[in-house]
Amino acid sequence: PSATENLATQTQYQLCSFMLVNTSGRFAGQKAHLLLPHLKENDTHCIDFHYYVSSKSGSSPGTLNIYVKVNDGPIGNPIWNTSLSATWNRAELAISTFWPNFYQVVFEVVTSGHPGYVAIDEVKVLGHPCTKTPHFLRLQSVEVNAGQFATFQCTANGGTDSGDRLWLQDIKVFNFRRFVALFSVVNATKRDAGNYRCMIRTEGGVGVSNYAELIVKDPMRGPRKLEVVEIKSRQITICWEPFGYNVTRCHRYNLTVHYRYQAGGQEQVREEVSWDTESSHPQHTITNLSPYTNVSIKLVLMNPEGRKESQELVVQTDEDVPSAVPLESIQGSTFEEKIFLQWREPAQTYGVITSYEVPSIFSFDPEIDLSNQSGRVSKLGNETHYLFFGLYPGTTYSFTIRASTAKGFGPPITNQFTTKISAPSMPPYELETPLNQTDSTVTVLLKPAQSRGAPVSVYQIVVEEERPRRTKKTTEILKCYPVPIHFQNASLLNSQYYFAAEFPANGLQAAQPFTIGDNKTYSGFWNTPLLPHKSYSIYFQAASRANGETKIDCVRVATKGAATRKPDPEPEKQTDHTVKIAGVIAGILLFVIIFLGVVLVMKKRKLAKKRKETLSSTRQEMTVMVNSMDKSYTEQGTNCDEAFSFMDTHNLNGRYETHTMVSDTSSLVQSHTYKKRDPVDVPYQTGQLHPAIRVADLLQHITQMKCAEGYGFKEEYESFFEGQSAPWDSAKKDENRMKNRYGNIIAYDHSRVRLQPIEGETSSDYINGNYIDGYHRPNHYIATQGPMQETIYDFWRMVWHENTASIVMVTNLVEVGRVKCCKYWPDDTDIYKDIKVTLIETELLAEYVIRTFAVEKRGVHEIREIRQFHFTGWPDHGVPYHATGLLGFVRQVKSKSPPNAGPLVVHCSAGAGRTGCFIVIDIMLDMAEREGVVDIYNCVRELRSRRVNMVQTEEQYVFIHDAILEACLCGDTSIPASQVRSVYYEMNKLDPQTNSSQIKEEFRTLNMVTPTLRVEDCSIALLPRNHEKNRCMDVLPPDRCLPFLITIDGESSNYINAALMDSYKQPSAFIVTQHPLPNTVKDFWRLVLDYHCTSIVMLNDVDPAQLCPQYWPENGVHRHGPIQVEFVSADLEEDIISRIFRIYNAARPQDGYRMVQQFQFLGWPMYRDTPVSKRSFLKLIRQVEKWQEEYNGGEGRTVVHCLNGGGRSGTFCAISIVCEMLRHQRAVDVFHAVKTLRNNKPNMVDLLFDIQNIAFNYGWSIS
Repeated sequence: PSATENLATQTQYQLCSFMLVNTSGRFAGQKAHLLLPHLKENDTHCIDFHYYVSSKSGSSPGTLNIYVKVNDGPIGNPIWNTSLSATWNRAELAISTFWPNFYQVVFEVVTSGHPGYVAIDEVKVLGHPCTKTPHFLRLQSVEVNAGQFATFQCTANGGTDSGDRLWLQDIKVFNFRRFVALFSVVNATKRDAGNYRCMIRTEGGVGVSNYAELIVKDPMRGPRKLEVVEIKSRQITICWEPFGYNVTRCHRYNLTVHYRYQAGGQEQVREEVSWDTESSHPQHTITNLSPYTNVSIKLVLMNPEGRKESQELVVQTDEDVPSAVPLESIQGSTFEEKIFLQWREPAQTYGVITSYEVPSIFSFDPEIDLSNQSGRVSKLGNETHYLFFGLYPGTTYSFTIRASTAKGFGPPITNQFTTKISAPSMPPYELETPLNQTDSTVTVLLKPAQSRGAPVSVYQIVVEEERPRRTKKTTEILKCYPVPIHFQNASLLNSQYYFAAEFPANGLQAAQPFTIGDNKTYSGFWNTPLLPHKSYSIYFQAASRANGETKIDCVRVATKGAATRKPDPEPEKQTDHTVKIAGVIAGILLFVIIFLGVVLVMKKRKLAKKRKETLSSTRQEMTVMVNSMDKSYTEQGTNCDEAFSFMDTHNLNGRYETHTMVSDTSSLVQSHTYKKRDPVDVPYQTGQLHPAIRVADLLQHITQMKCAEGYGFKEEYESFFEGQSAPWDSAKKDENRMKNRYGNIIAYDHSRVRLQPIEGETSSDYINGNYIDGYHRPNHYIATQGPMQETIYDFWRMVWHENTASIVMVTNLVEVGRVKCCKYWPDDTDIYKDIKVTLIETELLAEYVIRTFAVEKRGVHEIREIRQFHFTGWPDHGVPYHATGLLGFVRQVKSKSPPNAGPLVVHCSAGAGRTGCFIVIDIMLDMAEREGVVDIYNCVRELRSRRVNMVQTEEQYVFIHDAILEACLCGDTSIPASQVRSVYYEMNKLDPQTNSSQIKEEFRTLNMVTPTLRVEDCSIALLPRNHEKNRCMDVLPPDRCLPFLITIDGESSNYINAALMDSYKQPSAFIVTQHPLPNTVKDFWRLVLDYHCTSIVMLNDVDPAQLCPQYWPENGVHRHGPIQVEFVSADLEEDIISRIFRIYNAARPQDGYRMVQQFQFLGWPMYRDTPVSKRSFLKLIRQVEKWQEEYNGGEGRTVVHCLNGGGRSGTFCAISIVCEMLRHQRAVDVFHAVKTLRNNKPNMVDLLFDIQNIAFNYGWSIS
């Protein structure tokens, strides 16, 4: 029957012998089917049929598909199809499905919407193989484990042509010379499991193989919860989750522990079979490891189904005592009374070397008492040298050295060194008066010398002739006579001296007289009589000889003048002679005076010219800075006197006139003008020689003082009294010496802090601290040293007794490898005898830490809250580069210190240098606010009268001036959160007279105090090899802020145009950089990986025309040298595209990978100075903060970049800082945030539109 009826509604297939489909009037997609009966053949057979697909229009009326269903299974995909055949054609189906399986052929017509006919006729099952189509041999099933390759072998039998195509999943040309094709399923998974068959398409038809099953077995999972049970120095014990059926699958299996570690510069790989697999708590101990070594451990489980590994665990073995210091490394440089000992660390440190110890030194000379020299010298782990002084000359000393880790000391090693011998010590001869003297002899008293390191060998008498115009020798510059010269040879050698006698040391056991000129011979030296008309000096010298070395010391024991027999001149002649001499001397003096006068005048003119040039240069620099404000001010800035009129007219304090500050104590100096106040009853005392400086004149004063290479400050600082200026007897007591960190910085008696004595303990009232007066507040400060381990209890006694509420710490615990202060506070709770200290809160900020303690004393029913303000931003050497952070620190101390509490305890390490800086700055800010003047010189002088050497260096003295100047110029720009809205609108109001606003004035001040980078500040960026890495040569990072790249990439340098920036709470939290250039994309990803960056903020567009390429992959993996960046996901939300990448170092796979999220902000077009929407920009900041907190606990850094790493990047960082400030401090200080950023990179918040950005920052605060 025809299959043309019921084409679209047919729901069941009908068995037919032919099919004719008229597609006229049918819409596209309708189907008709012709089903052949089920066939179950065991022999090779062929299905032959004819087909016709045509239309009058020439268009295809539809598609003829052929399916083969096996065992009534799914119909599958068509094995053959055609869409057009103008005449009847014949085709063959070579189906290789064998008994006991059966199959059914289904013909399908799918209409195309065009009129025409599709017909099938003469369908036959032939009992022989097809003639034009090859048959397949049986296709075998394949069984593999997950992750393996599954390979099918399709074998065809019969005639083929070279153009025939064979496919399973891939299509391959079937070459008639080869009848076998292999097809593979790569990395098979459970989803790949199922039935597969081979097909071959020829011009005469199609061949189909039987279905073969792909069986994918999922092997057991690997061991889980691999953990460390115990870590020792040479062994590690691990455990894991017990195995169950789902792991072992009831198979026999074995478990192997694989581990690797570095030893001797090579990687050692080991494996051990673990037999503890059946217990409920399986464990395995790895032994014979090296101490303090990273060991990578994993478990490997194997059974017949395959092999699975656990995650790798990296464990470091515990420390152990180190090996001995290498004997050959112990070197000693010997001197007469010193030995400089050097050594190297042990070959096997087995941990971190914490200290070295030289337990004792001793001598092999039984006559020498070393009771005062033996002892125990301890050095830090990074110090491998020590200078032993106060030793005895010519003495052999034995040094025993041993190194220590946290586990204790290693074996000792001993070496010996001998000090050099010293010259004998001659007895004193206070008066050079002989016992007896004649014209030719001098009798003196010879005293034996004291040997030093070697016995006295000989004594010698030396006679030296005093010739005219020769300066007499003194004992201070006396040089002895190592070369013996006989009297007979003295004239030949033109020598002024000769040896008159020499005798062995045993010849002078006690003092005895000796006559020079007695005309005798002593040991071959003729003691010739002295000539009466000559003057002589008589020297007595002793020599010691040992080990081929000779040391000599001598002393003048007598002088003999020449005998005169001429009569005295007559008085008249003597007067004439005197007049002549006086005239000559007067002439000489007159010439000298005139000459000196000329020199001084020329010197003065030269110095004045140099100062004038320097001052002119300084004025020009100031004019350039101020020039960015407006032209009218530039004209004023052309001379020093007019340059400061800005300070008289510019009043940033105006914003606060109608608003209340947070507290009176928190307000520092308000910039530029000061309100007139009533006179103070007891004015702060200032000196007459160094009067106080008006705040309005401070900038000019500092500029002049810095002229002539700092001569003014140098002269002023050197005028301070250096060293002890008052008694310190208490500090020098033996029982108090151990309480002083440094022997030269101790407490004066008249101002020292006296503790309450402890019964039964002498000198228990001593602590190395002094009272310092504040501004009209006697004893407002206590300047003290950083507590030592022995004085921690005394420190807390002082804090309690003085009712102190605030402690200021201006040092780190360790600097340059040296302990500067002991950690005198607990991490939780600690008890110091009768005082209990509990840490309540820790607030970490970028440059300082605020810790709050609860302090209790036994027997006192009171709990006191004490804050410690710990400034961490002071560098190890010198002073801070800028005072901004320290001034913010001072404001915090002022605002959070109760006004009625006891003295403010301030300490650094010695309690003099940095402590003095803090106190002087604090006092001067109060003085400036109260009186409108500052008196730094007399303040330092007053501090030094209370404690020795307060403000220890000239550099610190200059820094104090710069800090006070910055405070006076900038003022306190913090705004309470509750007043932001009103202050913001007030600051934007235009003054009709000046046509300016307070926000513009603040911006001008910001430009004035922004430092200008010098060429030497950017020396690394300016190296020739780094030029091509800079987008713009006038926007360079300073050396002190550079993040040097760590990952090695060929010969590429470690420089990148980037700068580290602090956030409000975290130092170096931001890395600001330019958009990567095409040649710096590798460096950019090295930066992200090396500095543990977890966020990238992109504030510009990709623009190849401006060399701003796309530096990230949109899919797959990009390789940049050893760094691989793998795309994970992307998301678009409003104006923010967020992309997540996985980055890792292929050269160091043990380091693992890091997830990094990039935030591309689309809401800031290039033509706009500020973002389109404040809300979107705030959302960007919140998303970055959220990712930072969730992914890495806020520890990762954020890379921020725009086109050149300036204005936009600065805006993002500034608002992020203000955001943190608002949350933690409930105040907004945009000026301080931008100033902090500009201290490191002056172009932060770009000059082109930074006024708008600052206004935008304030607008954000309101939002």
